[in-house]
Amino acid sequence: QLVESGGGLVQPGGSLRLSCAAPTLTLSAYSVAWFRRAPGKEREGVSFISSSGQLTHYTDSVKGRFTISRDNARATVDLLVDNLKHEDTATYYCAASPLSGTPMAISDYVYWGQGTQVTVSG
Repeated sequence: QLVESGGGLVQPGGSLRLSCAAPTLTLSAYSVAWFRRAPGKEREGVSFISSSGQLTHYTDSVKGRFTISRDNARATVDLLVDNLKHEDTATYYCAASPLSGTPMAISDYVYWGQGTQVTVSG
């Protein structure tokens, strides 16, 4: 239902734009989040956006560096990741929830993409 793109290999301080597309889902009806799972760690939510795009939330470790946005007309949600650090290396997943606002729990999300790899090295 969700397809991520935009991952890659970057040096510390670099930037990437991750994109989440929903070709078969009415994405405007869902709040969306980006989660990540680093090697040996639990999956964590990093950025959240409400269905309208008016509400956003970021985990503390990415505040000021990550920006989530959405274009409901195009059914896409982007995550601009700036000033990347080694600890940002992870597989990044987008997920959609039918709940309003910016739900935080993994269990709130019913649709998931396959993930896109972000590696910060150098």
